[in-house]
Amino acid sequence: MAPSDTLPATILTTEDLTAALPLSVAAGWNQTALDWRVFLDHGRVFGCRDERHGLIATAACLPYDGSFGFVSMVLVDAAWRHRGHATSLMQACIGELERQGMPPVLDATPEGAPVYEKLGFKPLFGLHRLEGEARAARVAEAVEAASGAVRPFRDADLEAATALDAAAFGAARGFLLADFLRRDRVKAIVLADGSGFALARPGFRATQIGPVVARRESDAIRLLETLLASLEGRVFLDVPDRQAQIGAWAAARGFRRQRPFTRMAKVKVATAAAASFGEPARLMAAAGPEFG
Repeated sequence: MAPSDTLPATILTTEDLTAALPLSVAAGWNQTALDWRVFLDHGRVFGCRDERHGLIATAACLPYDGSFGFVSMVLVDAAWRHRGHATSLMQACIGELERQGMPPVLDATPEGAPVYEKLGFKPLFGLHRLEGEARAARVAEAVEAASGAVRPFRDADLEAATALDAAAFGAARGFLLADFLRRDRVKAIVLADGSGFALARPGFRATQIGPVVARRESDAIRLLETLLASLEGRVFLDVPDRQAQIGAWAAARGFRRQRPFTRMAKVKVATAAAASFGEPARLMAAAGPEFG
């Protein structure tokens, strides 16, 4: 196959889950089979197949309540890169969302950002992934951190949490929060006054904390302290660059910066900042680069 040739894009189904997961595992990503299921059940996953080697590339799009859609899971097997597959599948995702009247949004790595700019994406804001270790034995810290201001998430909190998340993120995604909450070993807490919440779910390589939504960074830190005291092992936390207090708090607890991301949107205005994508100042930690 010539370097410029690409295999045709096809729509994947749940039967392709066992073939898709190895692509994200091989890339060292944190997504699980349950994360892939969200895209297959609620969005659209495109892929390229080779007759001998099977599924060699993917890209997925996930519509969020009529506001915009998130594009992610852009993966190409190492032996098949630089042949146009990623661009072809990205264009399929963009077309799918734009046909629904939704601007595509994504979290780009430094390597991906220039490629997405050529496709019409513009930057919204920066994030950085923090990686650290949690020690569940810190029960005393959990009690002190909560101090009556934090309590466990209840089923009745989902509606309010969805509204808080939608205000911060820019689109309602109650189905995603509900999916997270159904998973084994998920941790979920809320501020007692109802002004914020935080989730943590198991990933393939580490526990992913997020989304975390609050009015103030000090409130978010209280949520994060309580969550960390209940977790064990490696933890990922994707924090917007503007949340400097959270970054300083995490650094003091031994977290290191693993990688940066740029949230980008394909919009028709001169700058993406002119478009409305929630209240990012209240988004203290993202749900992960696959979900935003």
